[in-house]
Amino acid sequence: MGGDSDIVHRISKDIDEFYENLDGLDAKLLSRKAAEVVEMAKLYASDARSYLAKNDTHTAFSCISYAHGLLDAVREMQ
Repeated sequence: MGGDSDIVHRISKDIDEFYENLDGLDAKLLSRKAAEVVEMAKLYASDARSYLAKNDTHTAFSCISYAHGLLDAVREMQ
């Protein structure tokens, strides 16, 4: 593996990790606003998958990084 394939692998791994972290979140304990932020994070993760499929790794990485940040913020509020 080298170059672009390493980047694609890393972004794919980050996307998988986002969904694993999402599964560990207790949605029943979220406020309405926190739940809205989680939904926004899911949209960014979905966008990351779409951009990765188009081989736009820069945008995919930005989207999944933002999704992780939003989810981390919500997890800190719990």
